[in-house]
Amino acid sequence: MAQDSDDVLKILLATDCHLGYMESDKLRGSDSITTFEEILKIAVEKEVDFILLGGDLFHENKPSRKILHECIALMRKYCMGDRPVEFEFLSDQSDNFKHCAYPIVNFEDPNYNISIPIFSIHGNHDDPAGPGVFCSLDLLSVTGLVNYFGKCTDLENINVSPLMFQKGKTKLCLYGLGSIRDERLHRMFLDGKVSMLRPKEKCEEWFNLMVVHQNRTKHGPKNYLPEQFLDNFLDLVVWGHEHECRIDQEWNAQQAFFVTQPGSSIATSLCHGEAVPKHVGLLQIRQKEFQITKIPLQTVRQFYIKDVDLEETSLNLNEPDSSEKVIEYCNELVEQLLQKAEQEHSGHPKQPKQPLIRLRVFCPPHFDTFSVQRFGHSYVAKVANTKDIILFSRKKSEKLKATEIDGEMLKNILNQQGFDKQRVEDLVKKYFEQTDDNKRLFVLSEIGVSSAVQEYVDKEVKEAISALVDHQVMKTQKHLIESAVDQASLDEEITKFRDERRKNSEQEATEFKSAVQQQKSRASRRSSSDINDDFEQETVAISPTRGRGRGRGRGRGSRGGRGGRGNSTAANESASSSKNTTRAVAKRNLNDTSTSRRKTRQTDMSSFFNSTAASSRNTVIDLSDDEEEEVLPVSKRRKTANQSGRSRKGVMFDYSD
Repeated sequence: MAQDSDDVLKILLATDCHLGYMESDKLRGSDSITTFEEILKIAVEKEVDFILLGGDLFHENKPSRKILHECIALMRKYCMGDRPVEFEFLSDQSDNFKHCAYPIVNFEDPNYNISIPIFSIHGNHDDPAGPGVFCSLDLLSVTGLVNYFGKCTDLENINVSPLMFQKGKTKLCLYGLGSIRDERLHRMFLDGKVSMLRPKEKCEEWFNLMVVHQNRTKHGPKNYLPEQFLDNFLDLVVWGHEHECRIDQEWNAQQAFFVTQPGSSIATSLCHGEAVPKHVGLLQIRQKEFQITKIPLQTVRQFYIKDVDLEETSLNLNEPDSSEKVIEYCNELVEQLLQKAEQEHSGHPKQPKQPLIRLRVFCPPHFDTFSVQRFGHSYVAKVANTKDIILFSRKKSEKLKATEIDGEMLKNILNQQGFDKQRVEDLVKKYFEQTDDNKRLFVLSEIGVSSAVQEYVDKEVKEAISALVDHQVMKTQKHLIESAVDQASLDEEITKFRDERRKNSEQEATEFKSAVQQQKSRASRRSSSDINDDFEQETVAISPTRGRGRGRGRGRGSRGGRGGRGNSTAANESASSSKNTTRAVAKRNLNDTSTSRRKTRQTDMSSFFNSTAASSRNTVIDLSDDEEEEVLPVSKRRKTANQSGRSRKGVMFDYSD
């Protein structure tokens, strides 16, 4: 792609700068600022048209004044000047920046002289919160240094309106979606509540670029954003939030677009993903073609991680001095990594000399670990993270035989009557009554599990199952201690005790209800305490102090000033009466809420059985070997417009579902 073409739009891609990470650390406190300055220098050297940030510019929602000051100073230094902006902004700024105090791109503001505009969405670390729902990017937007876009003000229906640019013959639609809780966004996509506007006329001439800040890796059924949820008219997706650098574009054949993941510019966790060399990307777009050139960052603190399994080494862990030999072995590994860091140092004067090093040491249960902090003392001047160089992870003493749920029996039970006609706790009881002995619960009792399910389903007592497990495990432990059984007959005694409890079902149910009631009482006391704290914040009377009181009024949220004992009896009685009233109102509201929600819900049986059986024996449970992969709906292009709107330069939009 020609570098000097008037049609080439050059964009610097960076995400997750995490300014302010570990700022109180004397050694690592300035790492994030140093690398951010390098990123801005690269933008100046490459003469980019603008910088695109994919969220988490700051590590905290409320960055310190020191970090804000350094960030603003760097932006003024590198992004302001007489160099002209060589592209046009075509879309309706009052719509793109409607959440901003000044809804205008900073390079068109006559009060500023911007040479390199910065466009950014927010991430999950610097997301809007608190009164007014502001974030640090709102402050930078007011200063005129950042063009903050992608903020959703309506979480019931999300309409993503593009920022539209033109440079020569190249036309760009830039879509941005700031961080939203993954479960909520996943549900909104499934419900069809996320729409993306498109130019109505000659939409095929526009290059469609989108930047998001969500989980890309699947952490749960809905705790991520599937790529197939995004519209297939997109050409390139810039993915923020994920820290591993995968900046080389990856083709999504299902949706027919590319994905690039620049990764973070600083390591915020000592894991394998952070050990991948850090880069930023130079994106060049000419009409419908694009190219990403990855640029390595020279000032990032080096990070090396190595996994060590002690049982796979030549060390004899049964010897009395095995710990000392392991220490020597780990010292050798650390020295090897230090030599590697010295060889791979970029030579940049601002790249730190002390690398981050992590040894994940997997050891057997009988191995006596040594002090990690004491181990790191000898590397104070060589390693940046001396307090946590080593991370011990113990192996299980034995691999328990996997226990499988009898899927056929479970299906037969469900088919005997319609699932909607049966109680979940009855299904639990029936399953364990009919299944083989080797697939029954080992520690927990069936009557207890049934009672816990009933409490959870009917009364939404979220602590019911955990209360059951805690109660019956503690009861079993107490019995074993009193019986003084040896290890050889441990399983036999547990089975015998379980069978005895199974015969006395009424006592078992009574004890479980008592355990749940105690847990609910503790939760209620915590709730009442919180309510009283909130009440006191609003209704504390400021009375004169007597005796040795210092005359201070009681501050908001405090439980009393130093002279609090001098308050009058009438004031105390009034506060006590108010507290009692508050407790009564809160209790009545909680009861009303519990009653209104007391509906029987369909429960995922296989999921429940898995969690219950695993809790009782720490076994691996698989309901079916033929489980199908989850099928998610795919977002497709729509050629007809549902709604339309007009931009500032007369460009019509289509809504794409």
